[in-house]
Amino acid sequence: MHLLHQRAPLHDLPDTPEAYDAVLADVTEQALARLTPEGSLEHPDCVDDIGDTSLGITSLLALAWQRTKDPRLPEAVRRSLAFHLRERVYREDNPGYPNLRVRDSGLPYARYTLAAGAHPIGDWPSTVWALLQAVNVLDTADGLVGDDLRAELLKVARGYWRWLTEATFFNPQEAGNQAIGCVVGGLMLARHLPAEDGEAVRVRALTLYADEIRAHRVRDRGALLPPEHGGAYDNNYGPISLSFLAQAHRVSGEEVFAQDGDALARYIDARLTGGGFDNGGPRYSEQHSGFESVLGLRYFSRRIGSDLGRYRGDTRWGRHAVKADGGVDGHFAWMLVWQIQDATRWQRTPSASFKRHQLRAGTVSVAFDDRMTPSLVEAGGTYYLPAAVARQHGFGPVTDGFLLCRPMGEVRVRDARADGLTAKLVTKPVVGRDHVLRYVRSLYVTDGATLWTTVAVERLDGTPHLLAGLPYAEDDGDRVRRTARGAVASAGALRLTHPDARGAAHFDARAELTQEQAAFALAADPRGYGNPDEGWKHLVSSTALEAGPIPDAPDDLHVFAVRYGSQEPLTVSVERGAEGLTVRTDRFTAVLGDADAHGEPELTLRAA
Repeated sequence: MHLLHQRAPLHDLPDTPEAYDAVLADVTEQALARLTPEGSLEHPDCVDDIGDTSLGITSLLALAWQRTKDPRLPEAVRRSLAFHLRERVYREDNPGYPNLRVRDSGLPYARYTLAAGAHPIGDWPSTVWALLQAVNVLDTADGLVGDDLRAELLKVARGYWRWLTEATFFNPQEAGNQAIGCVVGGLMLARHLPAEDGEAVRVRALTLYADEIRAHRVRDRGALLPPEHGGAYDNNYGPISLSFLAQAHRVSGEEVFAQDGDALARYIDARLTGGGFDNGGPRYSEQHSGFESVLGLRYFSRRIGSDLGRYRGDTRWGRHAVKADGGVDGHFAWMLVWQIQDATRWQRTPSASFKRHQLRAGTVSVAFDDRMTPSLVEAGGTYYLPAAVARQHGFGPVTDGFLLCRPMGEVRVRDARADGLTAKLVTKPVVGRDHVLRYVRSLYVTDGATLWTTVAVERLDGTPHLLAGLPYAEDDGDRVRRTARGAVASAGALRLTHPDARGAAHFDARAELTQEQAAFALAADPRGYGNPDEGWKHLVSSTALEAGPIPDAPDDLHVFAVRYGSQEPLTVSVERGAEGLTVRTDRFTAVLGDADAHGEPELTLRAA
């Protein structure tokens, strides 16, 4: 089975002016064929996220007219704009909406669904989206609509802003992408207001960003990130937030948006594999955005000098939102408008700098979590997740059912390159059930095609093994396919185990089940509302690669050696000498030296 949402890298989609004109031409033909006598451009199957969608198509038609002067478009823009103002602007409170600060304000808002009292919780983001569609129409509709219609749209847009910032609590879903989108709406609206009024809206938008978004950032992997649905980062909404930060910087010039976008972009770059696969998040584990991410990934790929476009987006939404029949939907249409207007081009080469939370070369990647434990390993076109044993998750030595990967003290990292090899040494103090402090030294070396992992720890009792990952997915052209195996070799015994127990708390990679489905089954709340990352933490056991120790390690150590990306026999020798611990394979020699004067580990690397 294929994973549903992770498809081709987004920078593979053509983004020339000619390519975008072709996209707009297709949207134009679909819209003109769909336009109802009332002026609606909504997709006939649209139920949820509907309150802004006709206006979104209107904004695309206005942009198309600006670029082509197609004589069919002015009438369609006028009729569809009139429809939105007449039929999709609500002023009476939606029954059951829980986030009002002022009742019966009379201010306009957009509904997530049209029926009164039906899922009103979505009205706040729908109103943000309607505000953004409105300001895009205001930006592009000169010469298209009369002064009266334009003035009415501006009045409604200003009312949307007031409803979002006065009549309701700000960012009630704790969703960074929605909140930053609201700020962008205010910044864009301000440019259409009289000078004094516009400056007041601009200042309010910047204050909301500083006090309600930036002040509540969440730290993960050394970065401060806008919180997303209560978590630090979501691999669907995080890149969307990056697009909003790009637009905020484009329209305001405020350096804070560039700085925060750079930080989020570097974080995404570090956690994303070279193949573009990623998983995890407080709203969705595997759902990926499409065109909604292009602006931010492209804009900041240039700023930080790395190939963020390798992100595997959902290319069914590569140009714009679509429904099941492939027909265009106006949801998030402003992102297509902005990416067409922005002249930035993709950075397609990776950054050459070392990153604490990533090892990457060629087709090999290791992304590390806050504890400097691998959160994702890519080698040989296969992706490995942390395995689970006795409710403990990670990569590391296991003795008597206890996984030694949680640090008890400062984690030290040393990077090295030599002779076409790239390496990272992670030294981690850990404490087992016996309360003895040990140091786990994990060496990761890659030649860009395969990955060698060597783990050394003070000798353990019993018959320990290395928990070496859960083979989960593999590349299959432009798709990602579920798998339960990978090309792996070990210098000790190697076995692939599967849970004996049944039930949601035990993940068997052979089943036709995605990580996201399993995570939501363990989450406290319903799918789409629960936190799959939190749910996944309740996993008791999983399919796992288990590697035994190498036979000829120094007497006081247990050493494990695994190679990902090849099943050819693996031989590794480890010796203790005056320089430190020497690891030899047929490809390289690495010396893990003693700590320097600052307590940092030494690492020397050379080809064999």
